[in-house]
Amino acid sequence: MVKLSAKCLLAGDPAVGKSALAQMFRNDGAHFQKNYTLTTGIELLVKAISVPETSDSVEFFIFDSAGKDLFSEMLEKLWEQPNVLCLVYDVTNEQSFNNCAKWLEKLRAQAVGMHIPGVLVGNKTDLVGRRVVEQKQAQEWADKHGLEYCEMSVKEMKNFEAPFNILAKSFYQLYKEKVEIFHSLA
Repeated sequence: MVKLSAKCLLAGDPAVGKSALAQMFRNDGAHFQKNYTLTTGIELLVKAISVPETSDSVEFFIFDSAGKDLFSEMLEKLWEQPNVLCLVYDVTNEQSFNNCAKWLEKLRAQAVGMHIPGVLVGNKTDLVGRRVVEQKQAQEWADKHGLEYCEMSVKEMKNFEAPFNILAKSFYQLYKEKVEIFHSLA
């Protein structure tokens, strides 16, 4: 049984649900915090997850980042050398989706020349009547930028584990590829 550790950067605009996602994941869906508190800087959460279809696991060190530009200089130092990326936007807020390009550029600047697995997450799917970013549009954007894609509603506790399952599987696959390369050199 293999236990891996991965630094996961969680990024996106303010109030898209990054902290709610991280808290819900860490607490196994036990609690949805109704009161929104602005994250100032970074909150670190740690949780291990089983890699789907294996007996192995990945322990995520989740860096839940402030969405305000005000804190971005401080973030860059704390964001160094990520292993996986989780980019969150609000399906009812087109600007939060458009800003994903800016967030992705900042995240990838921390790992120039490296392949970093990532997932684009559309949150707040429970607000059906207010949706402005269509799934097809977001899926195409994710594909174009080499990201996986999923949607969820943290509030309704729907699919909140999906981003981390996707990241665990992708990170584990990278690990397996590196092990195979290492064995081929021996």
